[in-house]
Amino acid sequence: MNYNNVVFESSYGRMDQLPESDLAELVFAGRSNVGKSSLINKFFNRKNLARVSAVPGKTQTINFFRLENLRFADLPGYGYAKVAKDNKAKWSDLIGGYFAAGRRIELVFQLIDMRHPPTKDDLQMIDFLIENEFPFVIVLTKQDKLSQKQQKERLAALQKEIPYADQIQMIPFSAETGYGVPELRAIVEEIAQLDLETEDAPEEDTQAEEE
Repeated sequence: MNYNNVVFESSYGRMDQLPESDLAELVFAGRSNVGKSSLINKFFNRKNLARVSAVPGKTQTINFFRLENLRFADLPGYGYAKVAKDNKAKWSDLIGGYFAAGRRIELVFQLIDMRHPPTKDDLQMIDFLIENEFPFVIVLTKQDKLSQKQQKERLAALQKEIPYADQIQMIPFSAETGYGVPELRAIVEEIAQLDLETEDAPEEDTQAEEE
């Protein structure tokens, strides 16, 4: 895949504005200031594809990007304490509505700051994904801020801090160095290939069974 060919499609702040889910979708989710925009820019090798806000919690929309036969959804960051309650409720409704809309969600990239234990909001999000059977991987951002010893310690601690951690794929990532980009792209390319194979597969002839 040529990641430079990604295009920004549009942003939506209300559920009734969301476009039809006509492509396989991959989702970026995480708390405010976890490095989601930086990850997106590094992943696609584009400096300003996703805007990096200096004010945590400012983004209040779902942003859609398209690359070949895939659509990517960048969800608003959650969990910023200084955001007004009405804005928090709006974001919660928007994110919850997105997941409840029956869209073609193939995978969620759930971002967590590798330097710290998951927040209460992170754990709630992980529980939500597990309970609703959304496939997901955890992307551990800001890997470059830790020494190798600290990384090993945090990876070991996460096995106790995250429910069912031994069953969840976790990928350390750095937007500064690109560490983890090949692993993330391999996942995306596998999904894209499976989606193409599904579209190209001939429909089963069920007429004989019906007769």
